[in-house]
Amino acid sequence: MAAKTWKEWEKPVLELQEGIAKLSQLAAKEADSVRRSALEAKIAEYERRLANYIDTLYSRLGPWEKVLVARAEPRPYTLDIIQAICSEFIELEGDRRFGNDPAIIGGPAVFRGRPIFILGHQKGRNIQERQYRNFGMAKPEGYRKAIRLMQLADRCGLPVVTLLDTPAADPGVESEARGISEAIADSILAMLGLRVPTVSAVIGEGGSGGAIGIGVGNRVLMLEHAIYSVIPPEGCAAILWRQPERGDDAAAALRLTAQSALELGLIDRIVPEPKGGAHRSPAEAARLLGDAIEESLAELDPLSPDELRAHRYAKYRAMGRFSEGV
Repeated sequence: MAAKTWKEWEKPVLELQEGIAKLSQLAAKEADSVRRSALEAKIAEYERRLANYIDTLYSRLGPWEKVLVARAEPRPYTLDIIQAICSEFIELEGDRRFGNDPAIIGGPAVFRGRPIFILGHQKGRNIQERQYRNFGMAKPEGYRKAIRLMQLADRCGLPVVTLLDTPAADPGVESEARGISEAIADSILAMLGLRVPTVSAVIGEGGSGGAIGIGVGNRVLMLEHAIYSVIPPEGCAAILWRQPERGDDAAAALRLTAQSALELGLIDRIVPEPKGGAHRSPAEAARLLGDAIEESLAELDPLSPDELRAHRYAKYRAMGRFSEGV
């Protein structure tokens, strides 16, 4: 039986980490040098076992395990990455039509000495934040806010960086009533028409139209253990087999890993994660992603506005081509 959550899958690792933390507390309080040395030796042994277990666990990740890692609660979210790689970030709110959607955040910032606009999906750490952010599932006003920010960046001549991390767009009745599909389509169209360099990065879950709505970049990056799919695997299993518990089977069929996305030409580059996943070292993961964004922008800088638009158009027109067998 496949694990259903990241905590369930990583339970042995989490137990070892908890044991190391408790032993470290005991060692810090121990006055007797002999007993303290014994505790420190035990801690060293636990750390060796932990490192070996993580190496083994992450050397053989299948599609379903990638899904669990992409959903790991400590994984860095959009705001974490913005704070790590940018300075002078100013969040701009509202779509000037209905209201503000906290599931998408964005605004101007300084990235390694150059001004940009950066935006992305934002999830929550606890139940209150998750409800406030709607689990990272944007509503129509979220995409209309994204359009407003990207068009402002275009007028200012500033590059646009987008970070994708959502299971899907909001599927609720209110979102349907306010035109969620039209808002996503308008956002895609707006991105295709931008005259500035655009870089998109899948940092966690790249789910359905909710992700592609702000993911039409000249360069598309993807963290090593992120996922990119037309539908969450549980939803796919529910539709195909009427068995949502078969999410692991659907994950394999969907080819949702970064490696598959690169092979299929959906992304341009896989960004490596620290050993054991981005959630083990968020700062290092943000630095690696920042390096990839910087290199991508440098590659796009020589292109004219017309060339950037033509490049984006050709890139997405080329996707999905196939040839039938004889």
